[in-house]
Order: sequence, then structure tokens, then C-alpha cells
Amino acid sequence: MSKVFSPSPLEVMSTSAADAVSAVAASVLAIQTRNARASGFVWRPGWVVTSEEGLPEDEEAELQLSGGAMVAAKVAGRDPTTDVLLLRCDGVTAPPVVFDAGPLRAGEMVLAVGAREGLPLVAGGLVSLAGPAWRSLRGGEIDARVELDLQLQLGAEGGIVLNAKGHAAGMAVFGPRRRVLLIPAATIERVAAQLLSHGRIPRGYLGLSLQPVRVDAGSVGAMVMSVAEPGPGASAGVRQGDVIVALNGQPIRSVPLLLRALGPASVGTVLVLSLRRAGEAMEARLTVGERPAD
Repeated sequence: MSKVFSPSPLEVMSTSAADAVSAVAASVLAIQTRNARASGFVWRPGWVVTSEEGLPEDEEAELQLSGGAMVAAKVAGRDPTTDVLLLRCDGVTAPPVVFDAGPLRAGEMVLAVGAREGLPLVAGGLVSLAGPAWRSLRGGEIDARVELDLQLQLGAEGGIVLNAKGHAAGMAVFGPRRRVLLIPAATIERVAAQLLSHGRIPRGYLGLSLQPVRVDAGSVGAMVMSVAEPGPGASAGVRQGDVIVALNGQPIRSVPLLLRALGPASVGTVLVLSLRRAGEAMEARLTVGERPAD
């Protein structure tokens, strides 16, 4: 009687990982421009999402499909604050990636799937940190803070991250000090939809050029170096040389933190600025505008 061998747990895990990569590979594309290479994935028919930081300058790109065919694409919108870039490409017929919105847990196994020359480019590792929503250094709202312990190759940035179920959980990007971060599915869906509709993400605008200064016993203020005409600051009566010492009753901690708080939700809100003008305390009510397009 012949002996039947059952596959080992390692073989089962290896086969499952390879099957998960094969299932998503057609929807993950290699992207190249004059200045950079990255990966991306089909978000909706004719629309591809990738890392904004991975393709920071060019407005046109070429996508290499699974199998090697090349098709042209154009940037439809970019949001540096969340690292999401949307490409328009009518030549892409691969099925869109289907996201799993469930949260990742620390210690969960993940696969990052990019593409190179029409072939999958894969890295495996663990979720090293899983935390709540956070604000990026550029002021973008990220729905969960997830760091990945894996070795991501340069051309794989912008590729998809698969969770332990083999489902797409988000996009792999480089963070500060080359840490690998996940841009979660919820962030991608929200930002890509806004880019599809408007071509950009609205940001709050004060119409003021600010410089940090010391006031009182070491506290920080923001001196108004110039006032844009027309602009929200000018409409509120803010003048060059004014020093903002508090915002809605809260002391100014730093100028970068003040500006980072001007996310999409800030547009249209009213801020009460506590000012010092030639040594005299006063207040101004400023309605946050939308930052003009560059």
C-alpha cells in the first residue's frame, strides 16, 4: 500500500502566499517616467493609484502590464500629504483591486506586491506597529498608523499590501528614515475619489506668510511677514507685523504645526486669532479659505 504524504504546514503557507500573489498580480503594474520607477495598482477601470512620493515630478507615465505590454498614462491628481497619486489610463483592462477594510494587527503577516518588467515583485514581513489615525508630516489625515517590517525595493513603492487572508489592505510606501508604511484602504478610497472628482485635495489657506518669533518668557508666536491681497487674512484685518500668539484660545506651539492643521476639513471654519499689534492685544476672526492651485 502506498503511503500518502500530507503537505507540511510550511508548504501550505508557502502555497497560500504564492496563490495570493498570483490572484492580484494582473492588477499590479510597473510604472516608469523620465525620472522615476514605481509600482501601482488598478483602483477602478481606467484608473491606477500609486505613491505620489514615488513619482514626484512627471505628469505623464508609462505602465507595463502583466505580460509586458506598455500603455501610456497621465496624472489626474496628486496629494502629497497622504502620498496618493491617481493616474488615468484607458489601456488598462485588468480587474480593480478589491480592498479589505478590516484593521491590521501587530504581528500579522503581510505581503507587499509590486511589479517589475511585467512580473510580480514581492516582499514578505510582519506588521510591526498598528495604531490609530494620524496626521502625516505634510498634514494629511491617514486613517491608521501601520508600519511594516519588510524590505521594500525601490521599484515596489506604490504596490499593494496583502493581509494574512490574502486580501488587499492598502498601499506600501516609504516613510521617514526609509521605514515602510501602509496607506490604508480607507485613506486611498477617500483621497482617490476626491482626486477623481476635483484633481486635487483642498487645503486650508490663511493668506499669510508667517515666521516664528519668541514672545514673553520663551513662548512662541507667529509673526505675519506678508498678507496676500485678496485673501482670508486681509479680509480679517490682519496686518504685516502682527504677531499671532494664540489660535481659538490655544497658544501657538509652532508655525509648522499651525499650518499642518489646515487640512481639507478646515476650509470654511472660523478661527479666532489672538494678536499683538505694536504691543497692543487684539483679536481677529478669520474664515479659512481654500488654498489656490499652484
